[in-house]
Amino acid sequence: MAEALSNVPEYSVSDLSNAVKRALEEGFDHVRVRGEVGRLSRPGSGHLYFDLKDENAVISAVAWKGVAARWRFQPEQGLEVIVTGRLTTFPGQSKYQIIVETVEPAGIGALMALLEERRKKLAAEGLFDAARKKELPYLPRVIGVVTSPTGAVIRDILHRLADRFPTHVLVWPVRVQGESAAAEIAAAIRGFNALPDDGPIKRPELLIVGRGGGSVEDLWSFNEEVVVRAAAESLIPLISAVGHETDVTLIDYAADRRAPTPTGAAEMAVPVRGELIASVEDLGIRQRQALRRATAGLKDRLRAAERGLPRPLDLLATARQRLDLAASRLTAGLAGAAAQKAVMLARLDSRLAPRLLSQQTAIRRDRLSGFALRLTPAFGRVLGQRRDRLTGLGKLVDSLSYRNVLRRGFALVTGPDGQLVRSAAALADGDSVSIGFSDGARPAIIGGDGPVPPSPKPRPARSKPEADDQSSLF
Repeated sequence: MAEALSNVPEYSVSDLSNAVKRALEEGFDHVRVRGEVGRLSRPGSGHLYFDLKDENAVISAVAWKGVAARWRFQPEQGLEVIVTGRLTTFPGQSKYQIIVETVEPAGIGALMALLEERRKKLAAEGLFDAARKKELPYLPRVIGVVTSPTGAVIRDILHRLADRFPTHVLVWPVRVQGESAAAEIAAAIRGFNALPDDGPIKRPELLIVGRGGGSVEDLWSFNEEVVVRAAAESLIPLISAVGHETDVTLIDYAADRRAPTPTGAAEMAVPVRGELIASVEDLGIRQRQALRRATAGLKDRLRAAERGLPRPLDLLATARQRLDLAASRLTAGLAGAAAQKAVMLARLDSRLAPRLLSQQTAIRRDRLSGFALRLTPAFGRVLGQRRDRLTGLGKLVDSLSYRNVLRRGFALVTGPDGQLVRSAAALADGDSVSIGFSDGARPAIIGGDGPVPPSPKPRPARSKPEADDQSSLF
């Protein structure tokens, strides 16, 4: 037995590990494995380590940094994927593992399940709340566009903006597909928000994030959390224009407005210049019409208020009568008071005998004489004030008299009976009239060729200064 065992070749640990590695790599140099991603880690080296598992077994998987960087789709824990690679061993831990070359989701259902789970997670954080949405500026002066500089998206946006309302556009070039696309898109959104308002590069008033259509894998960068969070944190209003109308990504929920296409985003960003000009002109017309209506209404109100005001002659009539009455009473009253005082003084004087006059009586007589001397000037002053006031009112009445109208070239027509003719219909051919001017009157005959009748006799002057004539004029 010992002799038989001595014929079995001996291996060192390293030799045996290398032999097993060669045998495993030669037998499984290209395999496709389907499983669920578990315990995923990415250390500082950039390599990707994760487990592939099902209900019965677990296989370690490794993706080197350069390989993983080329993947359009990045695996996440809990997602079912299909990996392609080769089996090998890791002698340091005596385990076998698969070196992954490519990875893809195990059907569209897996991606959609992951997308829905991420959507619910971000929605629970409030990133998609309607209260966070900002209003788009009506006419932004600067628009920032985050997209690929070589794709058709930027050309479509620029062309549509030029057709509707030319404005200044800033383009932040990024990759829209691949491993680094999500980080570049998020950095571009944050970069536009970090621009100062008064810097050499104007801070955009509106952002458009867009790319063309594609598969779910092609658009996956816009489903990454870093992009969604950057869009939700943007202080600048943001329009999402990713893919076609049927393509929905998570940035659409976080954006302030979702456009069905990049061209639709440009249409949301600015109004049509021609329509804006027509709208301004229409508003100008409506404003002028409203102003005319308001002015006409104010004129009507002013005319109505004017008709409600009393005539100037009516305002002065009562004051004139009160002044005349006060003047007549004042003159008679002063005369009567002076007469009464004179009689009283005569009576007192006759009753006093010269021998009975005392010094006190003499003083009182002197005081009474002083009062008498002061009464006459006082009466003159009061009478002068009343005369000046009466003169002023007379001038006011004269300024309102119809004679001033006659001096400006107007005429006053009276009939044979001396009454004022107010209408042409009141006269017939052959009627005699008198035409009064500022310096006199002239006779005339209406529509006839006969002799001119003599001027009608003037009416006798009245005691009051032409109050009735003024009333008839007004």
